[in-house]
Amino acid sequence: MYGGTERVVSYLTEELARRGHDVTLYASGDSKTGARLVPCSPQGLRLDPSVKDPLAYHVAMMQQVAHDAFDYDLIHFHTDYLHFPLSRHYGTAHVTTLHGRLDMPELVPLYRRFRDVPLVSISHAQRRPLPWANWKATVYHGLPTDCASLQATPGDYLLFLGRLSPEKRPDRAIEIARLTGLPLKIMGKVDAADRAYYRSTIRPLLKSAEVEFVGEGGDGDKFPLLAGALALLFPIDWPEPFGLVQIEAMAVGTPVIAFPNGSVSEVIDHEITGFIVHSVEEAARVVHRAAGLDRGLIRETFEERFSVERMVDEYEDLYEALLADRRYPAFRDDAVTSRVPHTHIAQIKSLARSPGNESNTGATRVQMPRV
Repeated sequence: MYGGTERVVSYLTEELARRGHDVTLYASGDSKTGARLVPCSPQGLRLDPSVKDPLAYHVAMMQQVAHDAFDYDLIHFHTDYLHFPLSRHYGTAHVTTLHGRLDMPELVPLYRRFRDVPLVSISHAQRRPLPWANWKATVYHGLPTDCASLQATPGDYLLFLGRLSPEKRPDRAIEIARLTGLPLKIMGKVDAADRAYYRSTIRPLLKSAEVEFVGEGGDGDKFPLLAGALALLFPIDWPEPFGLVQIEAMAVGTPVIAFPNGSVSEVIDHEITGFIVHSVEEAARVVHRAAGLDRGLIRETFEERFSVERMVDEYEDLYEALLADRRYPAFRDDAVTSRVPHTHIAQIKSLARSPGNESNTGATRVQMPRV
């Protein structure tokens, strides 16, 4: 279904495995992957009605990762800060990609306490509240280029795709559509925290004949809807760390009309892949200009800037730099003890590309000797 972070982790995992890396994925038991899967719950937690305390599964997963840590050359976390008290003691190279907002004041003392933990941001804007943190890279998200194909002819409706929450501002999208006289399709999920907002603010607006709420969808529903849209409306009112839907729209050649918050100016090229606007009225004025943008150029920009291959190239470079640094202590506040990582990932890449390492499944699994 929605799963933005989960989708990115999957794209990264599968491309690393395709390139020949020996990858282990800690995730729900119903995950589909070409990597070795360590199941940490029977199925995805958000859609399992029997799960009352999802944190319990996460804590158990952290302990499993800690138990297995010395089996790996490098561990890449996508679990926010949950693992920080454990990972700094591993002695194994590790890095954490942060996928959420960082502008909450309570995060400042936490990240100062864990100032040694290596971090990756998904946009430069995401870093702004914590510029002094241990940032190692910014890596923009990427999608497989075959996830969707170019739709060269603009459609005749506007689209809002995302959580129906106050910060995503679907109410703005409805107002923009009203001002233009164009129909609006809305696809998105309503989290438990947003149900009151949905009932009080959004549901009454859905009574308009020109607004169609199609519910929450996955890739099979999302990309056809994006392809048929004249433009995607992204009228956010919060510091969006990345906004995956922006590049999903670009993958089919659909321009994005977005408000200039968070990462928007890093993702959207104004008047090329969309328009960056400052008001509902300005958004309405540029809607018909969106039909004149070159959808083929939008797709080309996606392929150049936001492919999964580019994303994984950058992560591979980061992994090599982290392993070459060879300074991954078992952290203590009063002393530092070093432990050399098992191998250098460049050796893995070199062996994976050498003749004779092809496996029957098409993904090379390389076992390196201990050093």
